[in-house]
Amino acid sequence: MGNIIPFFGLLLFVSASSVSTSYDGPIYDSTAYTECKREPEEPLYRGGILSTHVPQFSSHKPSVEESHGYIMPSLVLHNLTHGTIYCFSIWVRVVNGSSGLIKATLQTENVVYDCIGTVLAKLGCWSFLKGGFVLDSSSKLSILFFQKADGSDIKIALASPSLQPFTKQQWRVNQQYIINTKRKRAVTIHVSDSNGGRLPGAAITVEQVSKDFPFGSAIAKTILGNLPYQNWFVKRFNAVVFENELKWYATEPDQGKVDYTIPDQMMQFLRENKLIARGHNIFWEDPKYTPFWVHNLTGPQLQSAVSSRIQSLMGKYKEEFIHWDVSNEMLHFNFYERRLGPDATLHFFETAHTFDPLATLFMNDFNVVETCCDVNSTVDSYISRLKELRKNGIFMDGIGLEGHFTIPNPPLIRAILDKLATLGIPIWLTEVDVSKTLDKYTQASYLEDVLREGFSHPSVNGIMLWTAFHPQGCYQMCLTDNGFRNLPAGDVVDKLLQEWKTCSVKGVTDQHGSFSFFGFLGEYRISVQYGNKTANSTFSLSQGQETRHFTVTL
Repeated sequence: MGNIIPFFGLLLFVSASSVSTSYDGPIYDSTAYTECKREPEEPLYRGGILSTHVPQFSSHKPSVEESHGYIMPSLVLHNLTHGTIYCFSIWVRVVNGSSGLIKATLQTENVVYDCIGTVLAKLGCWSFLKGGFVLDSSSKLSILFFQKADGSDIKIALASPSLQPFTKQQWRVNQQYIINTKRKRAVTIHVSDSNGGRLPGAAITVEQVSKDFPFGSAIAKTILGNLPYQNWFVKRFNAVVFENELKWYATEPDQGKVDYTIPDQMMQFLRENKLIARGHNIFWEDPKYTPFWVHNLTGPQLQSAVSSRIQSLMGKYKEEFIHWDVSNEMLHFNFYERRLGPDATLHFFETAHTFDPLATLFMNDFNVVETCCDVNSTVDSYISRLKELRKNGIFMDGIGLEGHFTIPNPPLIRAILDKLATLGIPIWLTEVDVSKTLDKYTQASYLEDVLREGFSHPSVNGIMLWTAFHPQGCYQMCLTDNGFRNLPAGDVVDKLLQEWKTCSVKGVTDQHGSFSFFGFLGEYRISVQYGNKTANSTFSLSQGQETRHFTVTL
């Protein structure tokens, strides 16, 4: 039951401004299950606020507009409050009818939250639904009901419901604990003389020179020759993805006329500034973004064209990219599989691995973490497709979540990441932005929510923003104006980059000749002075539970 992280030593890590002298709030439970079980597990948080009384289940009939002539199983919730972060989970079993996607919907007096969690439930065994919600206004009486996503009639059983509230401060404390235990590590520096004798009172200065966690953004060809943009970018980010310049329609707009001039120039910028890069993408399953001339190819001609595409692209940039999005948005589109057969995607991954065996190959799609309303890309749909690829021996080792948000739902984001984390492979937020339908200050606020969720989840290995600069306006969200002065979203990014970096640390060794601190993972430069002697050195701080010991000899 539950991988609940203990809060022992919490106050060693969390500043006094974050919490009071002790934390007695709820501890977030990251437990998730993807397998169907013979019996349901016990409820998370012992049921949370549902533990004090027997949950009141009812049969709920939807409004006339929703009704399909049947009654849905539902859970009655009382006195929910505005702004509270509610984590919800329940076990679901299909009693009769076919297996299918079950959606949880919350209806208050004034608002219907269409989806607060989903699960792909099966006949005869129990499946785990995990999600959550944040209310726009308080509700005295709410109905949480469950229905098949396609609206068809189905009979389901429910068990082990749990509803755990967190205040925003409690949620932040839980995030900070994970950051302090997963993104940071304790370091003890020992200073000795040449005979091994410890030196108390030695002055130490430690500076972080690079970060271990990849945090970056998309760039476009607009960065070429644009020194202000380049300087602004390099000052902040350590990772890059090309917005459109590697896509097939950009490198081969006409059949047989392959041109890598622009990506070559962009790649040179990366090399000069020691930036890591994701390869995006080899193929895009959306017909709208497939080269027009490819639409006219069939059978052997199309097979020859896709083979040439992989060979050309990956042969040229072998070992230049840490990742490849092999077949982009394959949960939503299937251009190549409809023309080349159901195994087309398998062959893409297989061939890509052959050309660049060191690159991590990713599934990459939208609406996996942004919402649970999209039936094509629920968390269980993603997991099912990924397992299918891996079962066929494909080197599928990366989970790419685009992250194009309108209104983020933090507990749902966290629940989806928990479920994906059960697969034990790297998770990246690959294209994060917030809709331009919102004002710039709301964009920035929501962006901060998303970035904090990503950075504080232990299974997220990197974050990429989808904020390539264009003078006429970015895709959805710009970080700067045309003079590279920060917009509100840019200020949020700068604030978090500063918060997630070890600032210059200064101190003196104790009576044992030692000095300790907690630092974010990455590379460090250290300077030690004792009397008229000085020493300079560097060390790496990688993930680990134990204190990292480092000795400097004068």
